[in-house]
This record gives sequence, structure tokens and C-alpha cells, in this order.
Amino acid sequence: MKCTHLIVSGRVQGVFFRAKVKDKAMELGLNGYAKNLENGDVEVIAEGDEDKINELIRFIKNNPGHSKVENIKISDKMAENFKTFEIIH
Repeated sequence: MKCTHLIVSGRVQGVFFRAKVKDKAMELGLNGYAKNLENGDVEVIAEGDEDKINELIRFIKNNPGHSKVENIKISDKMAENFKTFEIIH
């Protein structure tokens, strides 16, 4: 199992971005979360199959919802064994 940390910047808050990411992550069988950050970015943690994580990243690059993704910082992290995919408020 792989765990990937994403920081997504652009117009990604208030545009259904986190909800669309959650729906896609659950469709792909990934666990983790999507969380708004105070600086306007969104943090996404995704755990699961590496191919499915890469598919989620491609989905994010295609501006889900009404978002306009400008940049994604991607890094690996230690797995936290999430049980589901959540939106953190």
C-alpha cells in the first residue's frame, strides 16, 4: 500500500473540489482525506494502490467541480491506515 500527500493550489476552495475528490477516491477504493488549508490550498492524503492514486492525481489535474488547479505538490508519506476517505472541515 502506498500513501501520497498532495498540496493542491489554485481555485480549489468553495468549488466542490473536496467533494469531487472524495467521490473519485471512494470510487477508486482509496482511503484518506481532503482538507482546506488556511492559505487557500487543499491538502489531500490518499492511501491505497499506486495505480489508483495516480488515477486520482490525473483526475485532480483535470479540475474537478468548478476548480482551477494551478499546482500540485506531491510527496510520499508513511501510511496511516485510514479506514475511509473523509472531508475534514
